[in-house]
Amino acid sequence: MKLLEGKTALITGASKGIGYAVAKKYAEQGANVAFTYLSSVEKGEALEKELNAYGIKAKGYRSDASQFQAAEELIADVVKEFGSLDILINNAGITQDNLLMRMTEEAWDRVIEVNLKSVFNTVKAANRTFMKQRSGSIINMTSVVGIKGNAGQANYAASKSGIIGFTKSVALELGSRNIRSNAIAPGFIETEMTDALDEKTVQGWRDAIPLKRGGQPEDVANVAVFLGSDLSAYVTGQVIQVDGGMLT
Repeated sequence: MKLLEGKTALITGASKGIGYAVAKKYAEQGANVAFTYLSSVEKGEALEKELNAYGIKAKGYRSDASQFQAAEELIADVVKEFGSLDILINNAGITQDNLLMRMTEEAWDRVIEVNLKSVFNTVKAANRTFMKQRSGSIINMTSVVGIKGNAGQANYAASKSGIIGFTKSVALELGSRNIRSNAIAPGFIETEMTDALDEKTVQGWRDAIPLKRGGQPEDVANVAVFLGSDLSAYVTGQVIQVDGGMLT
């Protein structure tokens, strides 16, 4: 039996990168997959077809989880369409990097809104369903930057650190209802974004990591499968670093 057989998962921001890898891995493991995308419409539509080919039910939603009402409607639509919701994965996020002295109020607000407020919005909206069925796994994507900080990323670090505090608080609040809440903190993961960087710079980052390589989106997806499955039934309130030992 596949690890996620019969479960329904919602993944935000799944049209590329880590979210895409998680969606594929979940479909491979038998989960029905609902996912969101915003700007990447063609990629979102292509992913829906790709996931359905695994023999599971998949549906993409063009939705902005940073908007409270949109998140409420999204969760309601998913539960109506799929009949249940077992796993919520908050993956959607953006960066608008700059040194603090040059960072605009708009850049601060937008990153907090998309990265952190969206997590509040979707978890609050899904909470009613999870409480009713007395089960659920919440998986929030944070970052090693949320643990250690990073120059030029004050807004991003604050949003990702906020996710950690939120994740732990939810674990304490909802544990008695058999609802688990965990976070994954990726390190240097090689995606489309890093492909555009100078190879010498990227290799320097690889060399500084104990495992001597950048992570792959699948490395993060494998941990998401663990946290969504019954293998992690006694794991909650945790932040799992997927960083090749970067912060060790």
